[in-house]
Amino acid sequence: MKTIFTILSTAFFISVQFNSVAQNISKYVNPFIGTGGHGHTFPGPTLPFGACQVSPDTRLTGWDGCSGYHYSDSIIYGFSHTHLSGTGCSDYGDILLMPTTKEVQMKEYDYASKFSHFFESAGAGKYHVQLDTWNIGVNLTCTKRVGIHEYIFPKNQNQYVVLDLKHRDEVLGSKLEIVNDSTVQGYRYSKAWATNQKVYFYIQFSKPFIEKRYGNDVEAKSNTAPFNLEKQLHILFMFEKSNSPLMVKVGISGVDEDGARKNLEMEAPHWNFKQYEKNAEKEWDQELGKIKVDHLAKNIVATSKETESSVNSLTTFYTALYHTMIHQIIYNDIDGRYRGRDDKIHNTEGKFDYYTVFSLWDTYRSLHPLLTIIDKKRTNDFINTFIKQYEHNGRLPIWELSSNETNCMIAYHVVSVIWDAYNKGIRNYDVELAYKAMTSIATHYTDYEKSSTANSNLVLKQEARAKSADADALESYCRYGYVRSDDAHESVSKTLEYAYDDWCIAQMAKALNKKEDYEYYFNRSKNWMNVYDPTTGFMRARKNGALYEPFSPYTVDNNYTEANSWQYSFYIPHDMNRYASLFGSSANFSQHLDALFTAKQKTEGREQADITGLIGQYAHGNEPSHQIAYMYNYTDQPNKTAIKTNYILNNFYINEPDGLIGNEDCGQMSAWYVLTAIGLYPLCPGNNQYEITEPLFDQVSILSKIHLKKDKMIHSSVNQSYTINAKRRISHTELLDARVKIFKPVKTILKPIQTASLPSIQTVPFIKNGKRIFKDSLQVEILSTNSNSIYYKLNSDLIERKYANPIIIKDNTAIQFYTKNKLNQPNQIQYSNFTKLPSDRKVILKSTFNNSYSAGGAEAMIDGIYGKLNWRAGDWQGYQGQDVETIISFEKSKKLKSIAANFLEDQNSWIFYPKEVSFYTSNDSISWTLLETIQTKKADHSEKVTIEKFKTTETNIPWSKYIKVIAANFGPMPQWHEGRGNETFVFIDEIEVE
Repeated sequence: MKTIFTILSTAFFISVQFNSVAQNISKYVNPFIGTGGHGHTFPGPTLPFGACQVSPDTRLTGWDGCSGYHYSDSIIYGFSHTHLSGTGCSDYGDILLMPTTKEVQMKEYDYASKFSHFFESAGAGKYHVQLDTWNIGVNLTCTKRVGIHEYIFPKNQNQYVVLDLKHRDEVLGSKLEIVNDSTVQGYRYSKAWATNQKVYFYIQFSKPFIEKRYGNDVEAKSNTAPFNLEKQLHILFMFEKSNSPLMVKVGISGVDEDGARKNLEMEAPHWNFKQYEKNAEKEWDQELGKIKVDHLAKNIVATSKETESSVNSLTTFYTALYHTMIHQIIYNDIDGRYRGRDDKIHNTEGKFDYYTVFSLWDTYRSLHPLLTIIDKKRTNDFINTFIKQYEHNGRLPIWELSSNETNCMIAYHVVSVIWDAYNKGIRNYDVELAYKAMTSIATHYTDYEKSSTANSNLVLKQEARAKSADADALESYCRYGYVRSDDAHESVSKTLEYAYDDWCIAQMAKALNKKEDYEYYFNRSKNWMNVYDPTTGFMRARKNGALYEPFSPYTVDNNYTEANSWQYSFYIPHDMNRYASLFGSSANFSQHLDALFTAKQKTEGREQADITGLIGQYAHGNEPSHQIAYMYNYTDQPNKTAIKTNYILNNFYINEPDGLIGNEDCGQMSAWYVLTAIGLYPLCPGNNQYEITEPLFDQVSILSKIHLKKDKMIHSSVNQSYTINAKRRISHTELLDARVKIFKPVKTILKPIQTASLPSIQTVPFIKNGKRIFKDSLQVEILSTNSNSIYYKLNSDLIERKYANPIIIKDNTAIQFYTKNKLNQPNQIQYSNFTKLPSDRKVILKSTFNNSYSAGGAEAMIDGIYGKLNWRAGDWQGYQGQDVETIISFEKSKKLKSIAANFLEDQNSWIFYPKEVSFYTSNDSISWTLLETIQTKKADHSEKVTIEKFKTTETNIPWSKYIKVIAANFGPMPQWHEGRGNETFVFIDEIEVE
């Protein structure tokens, strides 16, 4: 492999020509890439980071309908003005327009049309389709905040346009107001992923409508809230017959109708459709031109096949770059006003642009680091946006959408974006306030770890800390040094990602000379070691202070975020040398990476749609794997980084609708491609280092300052030039340095990684045997990764014992165990509780639980361990699409006072209370007497997660040797539910017998 890069000074680079890439770079954008498979992109026009994404909607529901469009569809329902690119949840699809040639009833999308891809095309800032049903040609383009339509009707045909405000998400409130005979304005409040999204619109037609008709299918109220209507949700506009096109301009705003009007008047003052299209193309050329690439080898006459290959490579690259510039979107109006996180209207006063759509769990990895190189101004605006959100709401964003916090995904990666930018010199914001916000989101109000001498920056207001994301998980993390799976779901992933984010805060504290804060968060950044399992070499959940059982690194379950242990065991971006040292040598670490890429491809446990693009158990279709190929740079075989990344580049990104191996995730998938294609990757955002791999192109220039060359060295007379050999990575400073640098990635074996200088980490001890319940006795063995001195206390006594041998317990027992610091004080105390099962009964399950929700098996029904509202933390037994029948058998007949069973409901997660619960008794398990049937009488639409106990009221219960509980399944998901028609779950936990 030829793998030589060159970085040149600006002066030297000016003469370099890029023959294969003309000024109209946008011609290489194919918006259909990712619209098939699971890419979840849309083909309609938008501008770089623009607020308006006007695009056809072809799919109303389902995971592959998240963007509103899927390439396999053949019907267009209309053209709406907001869309999400590559997300895993659906939202947007606001303000739908559809032209027709007849007066439709506006019911059941009777205005929809068939279409063919043969008569469909798209480019950067433009879209065209022929509506077969109506024989209408549709052209779309846009400005930043205005969607622009051109409808070409058949000659001498009626011209109608439907405006649909009911389309897609649940409507909470709407308004339609006729301004004049060619203008309408209003708003739409809706509920989906964003639970209170507000979009205002101002619509102008290029000619007056001669008639209008409202729809007649309005319901009195939705399933969860009453409508607040001034007019209908549908309106049909009729225009005079004409052979000239009809144009429509739609201004949108998150503030009010006046803001939508101003946006339209300032950005779209005329009716020249072609000019808007050219302006959009020009803007995309300017943004995409920040990176210029050349794929044609010099002095070679290209064959037609080579030319086609080059065009495909350029198209794949520039479409990827295009996808990195769709989100985040500008959210302030042209006059600077925007709707804040407090639902109030604020103004940027011209100091910055305010943005929305922050998919930070995805985008902190590659997208934001890319933008720190090519778009410093927007990066700075993002951070000002974060600070304003903190000021308005007391909380930095996790996954923010239209001034709504979705609380989707995990950790607080906004701190990574802030620190990475600050560390690269992007600092035009209130740095101290940014830091305060960073510590606020990372600190739980319980704050178990804070020392008595903690810096005042850690003494946060309780109400602000209480707003921290995933409070139960963060409390567990602060108290125990890791997230216990008892306390929160996805505990392993959260521990690992919290630790990285804490490292970012620590580095910011260090840069701001906050020494005590630095020590506090730096110590927390080592917590990743507390979920490392030395017995298997994998990251493993801990439940009740013990290693989680059963365990397989292939299992996808609620201990990991959209992944399994294979994929998450390599997530230690901030402490790679220490992680590599766990394997004893660089060669062993390389073999461990090899084992990942050569493991069987099939996962175990639940099906996870996000896990795609498998090479062994490496899953490129989802973010937790994205840094792993670059970890060979920490082994004795760094050349394998280039081998793996080259394979991914050429096999998982192609110029086809199904050209993305996973959903785009607001630009993260494409940002990985862009950076890797130019030969760089930020394995640890915030450390200012880029890992090096073989670039895809012969030449790359970034912002006309950085010039990378693949095939040969360039010699320069610049005095400061020098050569760096055997280079694995390059710093951000080196990358932007004006001096000439020539280097090549390593192909030969280097010295093993040196680990002797690494300071030791004090980890918390754990129990090896994860069994929590027992019948006769139980042996408890306590281990530590790096300490021989473990102490423990039993039950509530105050006697401290030094652990030497396994503890034998014969009754219900609580154990506290811990190591000690240098001052002989306990480190974070771990707690475990062990329960002795009743010896006079056993459980017989007559139904089959879902393996992902076993709660440990039949004995979970009588183990005295109760499930929590956060059912993903375990301890609930789940049954899908069936009645639940459970029998408890006693050694001998008992006189009973009551029988009860506990159930959970989370309808958004398909878990419904049973329709009814019946209790039976028997003395032979053959003849059963119905004791009582309780009708649950629960609503079929609830937004809350609740637990309900259903208990017998009969007081005269006969002596019984057997009892039986039957919970009748709710039935298929109701029509209002997104999963309508699918089978519901019954979640049952403890059966109580008194």
